[in-house]
Amino acid sequence: MNTLTVQLAAALGPRGITVNAVAPGAIDTRMSDWIHQPGGQEALRQMQALAGVGQPEHIAGVVAFLAGRDAAWTTGEVVEASGGTKL
Repeated sequence: MNTLTVQLAAALGPRGITVNAVAPGAIDTRMSDWIHQPGGQEALRQMQALAGVGQPEHIAGVVAFLAGRDAAWTTGEVVEASGGTKL
């Protein structure tokens, strides 16, 4: 995803098109039922810096920013919204 985002941003930038991506962490959806299984919350605590479970609106906020005017000068970026899993 990183390489595709960068390559598309470079190719489409001259046309004024920005390309960015969002890399979500564990988000409370049907795809992540394991979060609510025994040991799921403990696994999250070990994986990420922020406590709790990511919610769909956390990702929606990042997407809204990237799609809005405030991100007009942002391109080729992969924004990780994961509660700090890389820390």
